[in-house]
Amino acid sequence: MKVIAAVDIMGGSVVRLVKGDPANKVVYSSDPVDTSKKWEAAGADMLHIVDLDAALSNGNNTELVVKITAAAKIPVQVAGGIRTPEKAEEMLSRASRVVIGTMAYSDPEAVRKLVKKSPGRIVISIDQVDGKVMVKGWKESTGMKVADAISQFASMGVEEFLLTSIERDGTLQGPDVRNLAEAAKFARITASGGIASLEDIVKVRSAGCSSVILGKAMYDGKVSIERVKALA
Repeated sequence: MKVIAAVDIMGGSVVRLVKGDPANKVVYSSDPVDTSKKWEAAGADMLHIVDLDAALSNGNNTELVVKITAAAKIPVQVAGGIRTPEKAEEMLSRASRVVIGTMAYSDPEAVRKLVKKSPGRIVISIDQVDGKVMVKGWKESTGMKVADAISQFASMGVEEFLLTSIERDGTLQGPDVRNLAEAAKFARITASGGIASLEDIVKVRSAGCSSVILGKAMYDGKVSIERVKALA
């Protein structure tokens, strides 16, 4: 199981939000590039760089994202506010993978074309509450079930899905094992949201996930990349 380190950027700083709420944030660093290098040195298999301002339609941190991708010696996937094919292709020219959420549901044909052009490099973000997919910075419901989203995009050739439990993200309340295990029956799943301990890592691995994203638990020192990799 791959260990992926999250670097969420807002206002030029590294932050963690609780349940995606900008009003409930903790700032961990004013230097996202240095933070990315720190997690790379700690042994992360990949960096997960999220431009939260872009995701929330409140400007962007593209310059910082580009600096991180240029400096990294491990694969980088970029997420947040990638809502046009042009933006996706711009990020694909710099990163290993891009994570697409909102655009996938509003313009699935664009996803089909991107997958055909860049196979294996498009990750579909499935951000869910009670098994229903949310978009636009987790503010709007699509009404689509997780299983239906996986089926739709897998049929287009998408190989990787990022499944986030919004209600657990940034809470340290443990992963949404039930939904993760169900999704992992049908596709390669990266688990995100709620991870708080090494026991949670074991649960995610047992659910069949191919990767796990470490966020708040890693920043708060509750888990380390080294110990997670020893388990994973």
